[in-house]
Amino acid sequence: MKIAITGIAGFIGYHTAIHFHNNGHEVYGFDNFNTYYDPELKYDRSEDLRINYGILCPNLDLRDNKITEFLSSIRPDLVIHLAASAGVRVSLDQPLEYIDNNITATQKLINSCERAGIENVIYASTSCVMQGCPVPWTEDMMAKNHLSPYGYTKACNEHQFHVSKIKNTVGLRFFTVYGPWGRPDMALSTFTKKMIYNQPITVYNNGDMKRDFTYIDDIVQGIYLVSQNMTERDIYNIGYGKQVDLMDFIHEIESNLGNGKAEYDFQPAHPADAKETWSDTTKLQKLGYKPTTPISVGVKNFVDWYKEYYHETLRNSSTG
Repeated sequence: MKIAITGIAGFIGYHTAIHFHNNGHEVYGFDNFNTYYDPELKYDRSEDLRINYGILCPNLDLRDNKITEFLSSIRPDLVIHLAASAGVRVSLDQPLEYIDNNITATQKLINSCERAGIENVIYASTSCVMQGCPVPWTEDMMAKNHLSPYGYTKACNEHQFHVSKIKNTVGLRFFTVYGPWGRPDMALSTFTKKMIYNQPITVYNNGDMKRDFTYIDDIVQGIYLVSQNMTERDIYNIGYGKQVDLMDFIHEIESNLGNGKAEYDFQPAHPADAKETWSDTTKLQKLGYKPTTPISVGVKNFVDWYKEYYHETLRNSSTG
């Protein structure tokens, strides 16, 4: 197949591109390389895709009228829409940016897909759309009141694709994705960096939280399975399927860094955070989904990559 990926230089987009390429598909994509986090990481992902896989990452924005032209020239069999403004907490302070980047830009992509005759789209949703529902979360659940603009913009995306004229659209609700090349604003990256420099880490809700941490390879496995089983309108959860206490996740980082116990700055609950997440992946399992990476392996892989990529060495506060 010909695959076109929006946000291809992002964390999930990068890994998805490699997986489809390695499975014999022709991969295209674009990214707007925005500055939500240091775009140098995005450019490095882009360079790796170009050098090692022959995949180019042109700088295009979903709100650009050139998207229809781009899709029409490629005629992809499948569009995987991963571009978005991410960051649950940040969205509370920048709701208009999230509405513009996640809702308006997605509608423009839908319009471009319709004009270009695209029949298959997989798009990223999030576990946030189910916050407040009893766990484990199933695909038929939807929060009545979302905790953040990020959450309601992704819920809106599901409705946008549901009423679109695109033949087959499938939404994927991701659960706390982590792994090598991960976003530096995510907890795993910020915790790791601060622990290396012997700085205190901020732990919300006094550490009393649980997450369904899902390693990137398992996420990509789920995306690929869905791409081989497209349907007219559908939603799938993609998670590991187990809850992990936040403090246990932190202890895994400590163990892999070998830098001793971190200093914890315990804080009250953040208003945008769910206390717990937990995916019911029964529906995706019927397609053959089987996550294989526990946090003991996933965190080690991330820490090894982090130290190599950032050339970090463990240091005492006196030398850091």
